[in-house]
Amino acid sequence: MKKLTRKNSSWFNSGSPWIWLNGGAVALCMIMVVGLLGLIAVRGFGHFWPADILQTSIVDRSGQTHIIMGEAVRDEVIPAAVARDGGYQIESDVELITRHLFKMGNRDISGRDFVWYLDIGMKPWEYPENAVSIERREWGNFYGYPVAIKEGNTLVSELGSKDFWEQLDQRLARALDLHAQIHRIEKVDIGRINKRMDDLRLERRGLELDGVTGTALATADVNFSERRAALEAEYAIIKKTRDDILAQATRDKLLVRTADGKEAVIAFDHIVRVTRPNVMNPVQKLGQYAERVWEFLSDEPREANTEGGIFPAIFGTITMVIVMSIMVTPLGILAAIYLREYAKQGTLLKIIRISVYNLAGVPSIVYGVFGLGFFVYILGGNIDQLFYPESLPAPTFGTPGLFWASLTLALLTLPIVIVSTEEGLSRIPSTIRQGSLALGATKAETLWKVVVPLATPAMMTGLILAIARAAGEVAPLMLVGVVKLAPALPIDGNYPYLHLDQKIMHLGFHIYDVGFQSPNVEAARPLVYATSLTLILLIIALNITAIKIRNDLREKYRSASD
Repeated sequence: MKKLTRKNSSWFNSGSPWIWLNGGAVALCMIMVVGLLGLIAVRGFGHFWPADILQTSIVDRSGQTHIIMGEAVRDEVIPAAVARDGGYQIESDVELITRHLFKMGNRDISGRDFVWYLDIGMKPWEYPENAVSIERREWGNFYGYPVAIKEGNTLVSELGSKDFWEQLDQRLARALDLHAQIHRIEKVDIGRINKRMDDLRLERRGLELDGVTGTALATADVNFSERRAALEAEYAIIKKTRDDILAQATRDKLLVRTADGKEAVIAFDHIVRVTRPNVMNPVQKLGQYAERVWEFLSDEPREANTEGGIFPAIFGTITMVIVMSIMVTPLGILAAIYLREYAKQGTLLKIIRISVYNLAGVPSIVYGVFGLGFFVYILGGNIDQLFYPESLPAPTFGTPGLFWASLTLALLTLPIVIVSTEEGLSRIPSTIRQGSLALGATKAETLWKVVVPLATPAMMTGLILAIARAAGEVAPLMLVGVVKLAPALPIDGNYPYLHLDQKIMHLGFHIYDVGFQSPNVEAARPLVYATSLTLILLIIALNITAIKIRNDLREKYRSASD
């Protein structure tokens, strides 16, 4: 017994239990992280899989029969007492009952999109071959049966005709191509002319503020009138081209019928996609799944952000993080170098360091309030007074925008970069500094040519942490430049190409908006998961890029130091 006790005591004192404990904690954390990502992926990107369209009927408690067509979203088991309280007649020995959530679409016809139904009185589900899901630009999905295709008032083809589905695919492809042309004209060509018109107006206003009067102003007005007339003539040509394409896009119409016999007409230019999931094989569904995921990542949002894509939010997040990194990196590194290498050691330096450490714990919303009050109203207002007086009272930089959002995040992440850089500088052996000085280098040459390059990996670590925190912040951005929907990207073909004064969309705020401000909760739920996973993957991609750069620098300067 004594030998066994001594053996156990020796095993415990060796530290092996702590190794197993730490290993178990790491394994548990990894399982939790993978499980979380798996849950988000299934709940989010599972939404884009083409679900089969079912049809059934149910008799309600008043005896009326309702025909149901749509997608089965999920089931839920509830106490039978709840259903009895709702007026349903259920046998007394039944304790639990199942209810089903159906996505029925057709809310422009029925006014309902997602509906719960108890399985009491519900007939078996059927999956009709000709049932279609029509994804529209407005009013959500339509579930029903196609009836005929019309070109203007001329009947082209009816369901049952040999070429019906071929005609539908061809005319839908034509409508999508025309819609893309219209979108390009409105975003690029008309947007460019509007920008030049606005520049012309501001140029005229600037002459007035400069005190130009008399003959000089009259001559300028003639020049402005000629330039404006030329722009208006160019706009008229572009508008006519757009109107002609729009007339072509509205030519074809699809006649449809709901499961309960109601008929409707849908113009092809309002259709995004027509799907027959009940007759699609797994390979076809996989192809359409990939198409839907790509659309989600590359398209613009629709229907109060509950449909369409999130590309503006992805682009805005990446742009903001890049601008933030450009601002915070030199400021943080220079501040850390001064504090570590040049500042006089003493009480004041200790207070400054403590203040920097405490700044990392300040709630992010406080930075947002500071950014709004100081950056936007004070700095931005003065910038407008000095450089953009012709635009007043409409603000240019005196309003939330990309620059102020990036600057606020740079201030928020500045302590992280400072602390990481200081730690990297402190780890450089003193023998390297002394060797450089012994070879005749000055203190500045030693710092910038020897010490700073060796500390570069630590600086990149600070930048990695800063990117990870900045990309996921939401609270301060709501005050300094992020909006629900930005009609244009902050980068375009109009000078100065990068518009720092423009408001942007952000993935974090998009998650908040879709999750808590959406009028259609059930439609928004899967998009919250999908957007969250996209944000996580984006942060991982940015971090992997920064880590790769850091590792390359570490290997480079390690070989140089060897």
